[in-house]
Amino acid sequence: MPKVSRDTATQGGDYGPVVELSEDLESYTVDFRSFREDVDLTPLLKELPDGRCQCPHWGYVFKGELVLRYPDHDETFRAGEAFYAPPGHVPVHTAPGTEYVQFSPTEEVRRASAITLNHFPPLSG
Repeated sequence: MPKVSRDTATQGGDYGPVVELSEDLESYTVDFRSFREDVDLTPLLKELPDGRCQCPHWGYVFKGELVLRYPDHDETFRAGEAFYAPPGHVPVHTAPGTEYVQFSPTEEVRRASAITLNHFPPLSG
């Protein structure tokens, strides 16, 4: 059975404001994300349709807080909460120290990550 942990993930790296460690497990990608500072991805997602992430994500917040903006409302996810983020969201706030894991369809998350992570040159990884 495929599995991964933060310690065994082979993809991603340290991008300064965010550390992303990930692994593809069949047709899904598991991303472990840690934030050093508040990050608003609004300006980075302008290249995507409607300026919003079109990939669904399922996840769990270990520490901190994550806010996703939709056309008609914001959703806040805090430590201890599992979440589902349907397509059409924008991560507008991630409290410093926030850590979460998310599960996403690989092909869709690659398209979004290629645009957003391009703006953060890797420090290592």
